Amino acid sequence: MWTQQRLGEDEVLAHRELRPATGRGVPPSGDTTRTAVRCGRPLIYPVSAAELPPPLRARADRVGTRYAGALFAFDLEPPAAGRRYTGARFEVALTAPASRAVRLAAGGDELGLVQDPEETGAASPLAARTVAAARTRPGWLRRLAGRRDTPRAWTSGVNTPSFGWLYDDPGGRLLIPDTHAVHALLELPTWAVKVPGALTVQVEISGPDGREKAVLGEAVTFDEPLTGAGLEAGAAVRLCMAADVVGYSGRRTEETARLQHDLVTVLGDARRAAGINEGMVDPQPQGDGQFTVLPVGIDESVVIPALLRELGAGLAARNRGVPLERRMRLRVALHRGLIRQGANGWVGTPAIAVHRLLDSPPLRAAVRDHPAAGYALAIPDVLYRDVLVHAEEPPAAGDFQPMTVDLPEKGFTEQSWIHVGPYLGE
Repeated sequence: MWTQQRLGEDEVLAHRELRPATGRGVPPSGDTTRTAVRCGRPLIYPVSAAELPPPLRARADRVGTRYAGALFAFDLEPPAAGRRYTGARFEVALTAPASRAVRLAAGGDELGLVQDPEETGAASPLAARTVAAARTRPGWLRRLAGRRDTPRAWTSGVNTPSFGWLYDDPGGRLLIPDTHAVHALLELPTWAVKVPGALTVQVEISGPDGREKAVLGEAVTFDEPLTGAGLEAGAAVRLCMAADVVGYSGRRTEETARLQHDLVTVLGDARRAAGINEGMVDPQPQGDGQFTVLPVGIDESVVIPALLRELGAGLAARNRGVPLERRMRLRVALHRGLIRQGANGWVGTPAIAVHRLLDSPPLRAAVRDHPAAGYALAIPDVLYRDVLVHAEEPPAAGDFQPMTVDLPEKGFTEQSWIHVGPYLGE
């Protein structure tokens, strides 16, 4: 027997009353059409080009669009005694430019694209990605399972920004489910980090007096981030960031635990201040350090200055009133290049190069020679010339000093630049 899984309070976007489809003022006394709906918070997660079916994969390569899976859910409250749902329409309207649905699942168990026609019925990678995303919401996998003796939805609006699902049982032979989960594949502009839109719900209820319709008097709006429930696995050019606490090994256990906590907090706050959606990153903890690969398509001329500005402010706030020798100070490095996820972490030149800069003798000397500075930063020449030379926000190009990182034992040589962050004061 099917066990219904209701939306949890933290999953609910809105709890709204459904009113008669005609005469949307105050319903007449004793109106039996009135019921309510709980609209779930949409779950939007990235889908890499490698996971798409061949036609869409070719389009992604040719046009440069990006894709995301979208899970929507809503609960209908039980209708009045003696009545039942014979129809339900759930509609979505995306409001961001150049956004549209390219695939819609007629049943939750389709997971949007579970079959790859080129693989003789084999499940596509997107099915596994959808399952991983759904597991971040309690009970959503059960919502997506097939339901016997319930009608499948009619879909409409494919290849448009306004699309929906219609459950219809005019003959009254099947029960319209009152807990719904539906799945779509969205095409989005490359710069998208959020997906805004609106949800509407309409139902048909039958009873002794015939059928009546009820609708939401006002659409429910959403503006949902792309989550980390499926970070893009395909190779792409990304900005990498590595940070290390100075003098960590000389601290006692209790102090190192506090330093780890504060490091995570300061770096997370800096990313958010720079406009980075935390759901789009998966920081790799390294005890006294952290390595993070930032999302595809960010504006580095905006992100890097904001990241450094908030990093300096966060360190200043954390160290206020702390003796100089006990303050948290950082070595930081940025690098950019083609990188992808492997079986045990990120794979690509920038993942290695950013740590070479972080551990380089010139950067260690810079942080040692400026004991009151919050951080010392190293960046490769390509980032300096592409971003910092043209930056309108501090740090300015003149705040950087050239250096050569030469590590013959590692086979690594790179022209780079060093910036010493703001002083923390006495």
